[in-house]
Amino acid sequence: MRVAGLFHYPVKSLRGVAVEALELGARGPLHDREWMLVDAQGRFLSQRGTPRMATLTASLTSDTLRLGDDSGATLEVPRENDGTSLDVTVWRDTVAAIDCGDAAAAWLEARLHHPCRLVRLPDSTIRPLDPKFSPRPDAQTGFADGYPVLLTNASSVDALNRELPHPLGMERFRPNVVITGAPEWAEDEWRVVQAGGVTLDLVKPCARCAVITTDQRSGEKPDGATPLTVLAANRTLPPFGAIFGQNAVHRATGTLRLGDPLTVLEKQPRPAFVPR
Repeated sequence: MRVAGLFHYPVKSLRGVAVEALELGARGPLHDREWMLVDAQGRFLSQRGTPRMATLTASLTSDTLRLGDDSGATLEVPRENDGTSLDVTVWRDTVAAIDCGDAAAAWLEARLHHPCRLVRLPDSTIRPLDPKFSPRPDAQTGFADGYPVLLTNASSVDALNRELPHPLGMERFRPNVVITGAPEWAEDEWRVVQAGGVTLDLVKPCARCAVITTDQRSGEKPDGATPLTVLAANRTLPPFGAIFGQNAVHRATGTLRLGDPLTVLEKQPRPAFVPR
């Protein structure tokens, strides 16, 4: 088994970036979900309600966050700024963030047709993990839904594709780490894995939502509620819902690289999925 794909997402719910190496800091992959879009009330926006977010790109230069669209238009936003501090909400967490300015907001609103602000999570803000699933009290994440790393298995998307009218790519599931060489759904039984000297605790199966129904280039939903309905029919795990992939927490900083061998250090019983 080895690492076959690595991805990071500088802006929550914008298109991901494939990379050859993924450096893990205190919050997870460096600069992963460091930025986020919020509405007028400071609540996060995502592809759940604004699927056009999938049509926008975000990448990093030495000193800017570069936003882009498929027409080739770009906007450079300083990675460090002295913007206004404001409280923003991600699910049940409210944290202090930095507003990235009117130019970024106007550029994004023109493309999403939705009022929004771009905000950044400063180093001074700590967002701890849910204590029910956190492997240690100091574990934290950025603007990700809940955990610093999402791990998926290439064989499992192959298995899912056999049940779908049209095959889809792993980008639908927005992972950070993709493993190849494992049997389909083997990740359901992994508890602790190691790759490139990085040890990951797999703390919670990843419950999926409507985001996986959105094409990650067009922002459209070509097959309606598929593949979510297929996952729900075969892989519903109470109380979480339809499951694909594993949420993971790294034990220490380090770097994952494409081709790194993956070793399973601990296993757990296979969960009892409930047909729907």
